[in-house]
Order: sequence, then C-alpha cells, then structure tokens
Amino acid sequence: MFSRLFATVQRAFLAILEWIARHGRGFILANIVAQAGIIVTGGIVRLTGSGLGCSTWPQCEPGRFTPEFHPEQWFHPAVEFGNRLLTFVLVIVALGVAIAVWRNRPDLKWWGLVPGIGVIVQAVVGGITVLVDLHPLVVAPHLLLSTILVWFSVWLALTYRNAPRRAGRSVIWHQRLLALCVTAILVLGALTTGAGPHSGDIEATERLALDPALIARAHAVAVWAFLVVFALLVWRVRGDRSVGPRDEVRKAWLVLAVVTAAQGLIGYIQYFTGLPEAVVALHLVGIGVFAAAHAASHYLIRNR
Repeated sequence: MFSRLFATVQRAFLAILEWIARHGRGFILANIVAQAGIIVTGGIVRLTGSGLGCSTWPQCEPGRFTPEFHPEQWFHPAVEFGNRLLTFVLVIVALGVAIAVWRNRPDLKWWGLVPGIGVIVQAVVGGITVLVDLHPLVVAPHLLLSTILVWFSVWLALTYRNAPRRAGRSVIWHQRLLALCVTAILVLGALTTGAGPHSGDIEATERLALDPALIARAHAVAVWAFLVVFALLVWRVRGDRSVGPRDEVRKAWLVLAVVTAAQGLIGYIQYFTGLPEAVVALHLVGIGVFAAAHAASHYLIRNR
C-alpha cells in the first residue's frame, strides 16, 4: 500500500513538473511582470508613508506574522503587509522559472536560479530596511536590486527562446558604454529619491545628506548622456550595410527611445511640480519599463 501511495505521489509530482515545463514561457513572462510589480508596490508603500506599517521583520508585529488592524490605523499595515505578500507570488513564479529552464534549457539551468536567489536576497534587504527604520542607504539598494532583476528577467526570457539577434558587425563597446550610462541613471535616481521628501514613513525623517536639486540635476545629465550615446549607437546600427532590411533590433531601439523620452518627461514634470505622489508613482512604473526596454535592446543589438 505504501509503495502504491509513493508511486501515485511520484506520478503527480512528475506531472506537475511536466506541466510547468510546458508553460515555461508563461512563467518567464510572469516573472518579468512580478519583478516589475514589486517596484510599483514598494513605491506605493513608500509614497503612502506605510514603510513601517509592519514594525519588525520577519514578523509583522512582535509575536505576529500578520498585522493587527484597528479602526483608527489599518491602512498603513495593510499596504505594507500586501507588499510582503507579493514576495510569496515571486517565490512561486521564480520556482516555476527554475524548473522550466532546468528541464527545457539545461544549458541555462544555473541562470534559471537567479530570480529565486534574487527574491530571497530582496526579502532580506527589505527586512533590514524595516529594522533600520527605512534608512535611505538601505532603501536605495533595495530599489536597485529590483531593477537589476527586471533587467535580468528580460534577458533570460529572450535567451530562453533563442530570440534572433542582429546580423551586423559587433558594437559591443558602444553597448557597454550605454550600459554604463544606464547604471549611472539608476544609481543617481536612487540617490535622488534618498535625498528627497518621500521617506516612506512620517517618523523616518532621515534623508541622504545631499542637495536634492543638485543630485536631481546630475541624474538629468546622466539621462542626456544616455540619449547622446544611444543616438550614436542607433546611427551605427542603421548605417551597418551588412544588416538586412528586417533587422530584429529596430523595434527594440524604437521602444527604448519612446520609453526614455516618456521617463524624461515624467521626471521633469515631477521635479517642477514639487514631486506629487501620483507622478512619482508613474515614474517608478517607468523604471521597470526602462530597465526591460534596455535589456531587450542590449540583447538584440549584440551581433550573433
């Protein structure tokens, strides 16, 4: 009887693994959405002042893993706890990605573990941010790590399905310079947030000792530098006579151009309107989209 039960469980387990493998692309796409979504929900936590809605970690309150709601105080705990619950969704999706990659693309099997490892690291960093009362030097890496995971998730999705790259000459050093500009944009953007007024909680008033206007201008300069390097890269790619008329990269750089322009416009709007929460939230959505667009462009521009 025990052997039959074991055989039944084993068949069910293998059937689940096979189902996940068949829907591998779905899990990989869901991973991109979830990784970008955690940026948005984290931003909502910050902009609503709910960063300490749960006062400790890994528990929400001492002796409780769930928040204790009161009529006069329920919103902030609900927002913060909801953000924490999304971590479990990320874990499930990351597990599906790891299984699908392991079974369908064994050459990428170790890369398939990165989203899951990233979620674990993010959970620890998120916990530390609560324990240090939302210190901006910890919050900034928390945001940057999410952005890196979005970028990697798009790269993994394209690599998983062997998306065609361009057939022209290599522009790898130009790509690396553009990636350096992207890094500068994201780091300076995180520092700008750390020096700005949105601390995440009314009592977490400590901000980075930086001039908010100066660091915002440095962030804008990095964006303009990116646009110059990007325009030169597009000019090189379009001028490459060895590329056919249906080069796959053209859609990618067009999307990146539109996303960058939109992000820049939103950034200037929020700067000149005093950083209203709704506009800042829209800018946070754009961070994930920008990282995804650059990852796709970087993958597709690289020659075969």
